[in-house]
Amino acid sequence: MRVAPCRGFRIGVDLGGTKIESIALKADGSEVIRRRISTPAPDYEATIDALCRLVSAVEGELGKRSTVGVGTPGAIEPSTGLLKNSNSTMLNGKPLKNDIESRLDREVRIANDANCFALSEAIDGAGAGYCSVFGVILGTGVGGGIIIDQNLLVGRNASAGEWGHNPLPWRTIDEEPGPLCYCGRRGCIETFLSGPGLVNDFEKTSRQVMAPQAIAAAAGLGDVDATAALTRYKDRLARGLASVVNVVDPDIIVLGGGLSNISALYDEVPRLMLQHIFSMPASVTVARPLYGDSSGVRGAAWLWPREE
Repeated sequence: MRVAPCRGFRIGVDLGGTKIESIALKADGSEVIRRRISTPAPDYEATIDALCRLVSAVEGELGKRSTVGVGTPGAIEPSTGLLKNSNSTMLNGKPLKNDIESRLDREVRIANDANCFALSEAIDGAGAGYCSVFGVILGTGVGGGIIIDQNLLVGRNASAGEWGHNPLPWRTIDEEPGPLCYCGRRGCIETFLSGPGLVNDFEKTSRQVMAPQAIAAAAGLGDVDATAALTRYKDRLARGLASVVNVVDPDIIVLGGGLSNISALYDEVPRLMLQHIFSMPASVTVARPLYGDSSGVRGAAWLWPREE
């Protein structure tokens, strides 16, 4: 029989392709401990062992067993209990939740890393106090999570919020048929709005390779090609988010991931969204994350609600 964890502290783990980060939070959300180790990829068993040893080390410092939540790329398939759709491919098809629970001898809660980001920002981040929050990841990939009354919406197929693999809406002739996505389709939102998507779009017109932040900086200095690429990016982001508003109509949208650091997005994208939103007049709020890169691991800890 598994031993129930103690209350008072909650541990969150962010399982990434290159690092495993853990955090311990008090009941009020204040951080007590943070630790990070390298992921022993591509060795699945070694990764599970490293994650569990990290949790044990944090608990050793706390002096008690705690609740544990894990954020990971991909999602647990409800019908099989196996992980799917992870870009850390060694995890796909594996009983990740069961294996971690067996090693730690307790229930463990697992969610997609984008869902963890959204939950963190909804609990005590930029979305705190709002009924409905749509959290967005704009990084190497594009993901999202939906939070209603501080509760994560997972969905029947564990795919709620995965807007990145819908087609970019209202595509122009120049955008057809769209870049090929790793999922096998063309024109996915992710192929346009991810970091590599912006880099590739800029390279096509400028014949230069620059990182997203460098493109944004060059646009700020008046570079013609960079300005044009950033203008296209903002318009595409506005279209993508407007389609989410038309379905979910969240109280606030919080951006995360590396591209969320581009300041120009917050000034212009809400205005651009209005021309694509069905119900007018409309009001949209697009906000910066309060916890930035820390939101994923914090959200994993918040997979255990406050009252538990």
